[in-house]
Amino acid sequence: MLSRKEADMTIAERSAGQIEVLAEGTAAFHPVDPDGFRAYVRDNKNRALEPRLMTAREAVDRFVADGDYLTYECNYLMRGPNEVVHEIIRQEKRRLWIAGKFTYVDVALLVDSGCASRVDCGFFLSAPSIERAIKERRLEVFEYSNVIMTLRLQAGAMGVPFLPVRSFGGTTGFDHSGAKLIADPYTGNPITIVPALNPDVALIHVHQADIYGNSRVFGTGISDVESALASRKVIVSAEEIVDTEEIRRNPGATSIPYYAVDAVVHSPFGSYPGTCPGYYGSDPEGVFEVFRAVMGDGVRAYLDKWVTPFETFAEMLEQRVGREKLDAMRAREVVKEGYSA
Repeated sequence: MLSRKEADMTIAERSAGQIEVLAEGTAAFHPVDPDGFRAYVRDNKNRALEPRLMTAREAVDRFVADGDYLTYECNYLMRGPNEVVHEIIRQEKRRLWIAGKFTYVDVALLVDSGCASRVDCGFFLSAPSIERAIKERRLEVFEYSNVIMTLRLQAGAMGVPFLPVRSFGGTTGFDHSGAKLIADPYTGNPITIVPALNPDVALIHVHQADIYGNSRVFGTGISDVESALASRKVIVSAEEIVDTEEIRRNPGATSIPYYAVDAVVHSPFGSYPGTCPGYYGSDPEGVFEVFRAVMGDGVRAYLDKWVTPFETFAEMLEQRVGREKLDAMRAREVVKEGYSA
């Protein structure tokens, strides 16, 4: 009788012989190592119910390193982790690889600040600074789509090395990605597979969290849970810090469990100038200003005005925005339930 190890080797050898790669993209992709990721989580994630509350400066200093692969949820205009992104720029992190999905101006801010040198492109707003960085070979861009980037995170959260997908094959993006076209070992038909993604760091802005990291997202999201469960390190920024007894009274409202989280940052108005749905609307003037900066080659001036002069995000809000405008943003965000005749 074969030992378990011998049986596993036999299965692996037989399976490798059955799967035929018909075509593959030419792009680099973040290393796929589901077993290594599981080992990291097992050995490094703190499962104790211990406080994880800290400042954005502490969180970025401890959990974001040069060369990390970084994913973040939503974007600069809608429930983005903008306070933490500002802190990354302020601390001058370098050689970051960014998951640019469902985003607009965030990639330009991180590239023009010198923080990012690689981007997996689901969707982001092009800009003169982006185009210049590509031409000068300071930025590498690998092509996917929003849904493919989300499915890669799902694969990472599931602990599998890849996922088969019905879309993406036959697109020009396929050629510039890490995807492969294989012969399905069950049917023999061609099917596209995409590599799992286990980022080094996930940044997620939530509506509520307790000091241990139990987090609530109200309303629609993109891949909050997948990003949290797929990433080695998770920084949650929260509009509100709520009591753990409140979390326990309604456990079904918890979107991300504490044991997936490494840091909790109390971040009221942390998505400014964007909106945090249900809490406050966006600041149209602030949104227009960042768009003008990105589209008009003014990112450095924008950062010099809104990011680098300040020690904290709260200081920026106080000096550049003011309580009156913040209160008006909150007053404009009205949530109505049910139907009206």
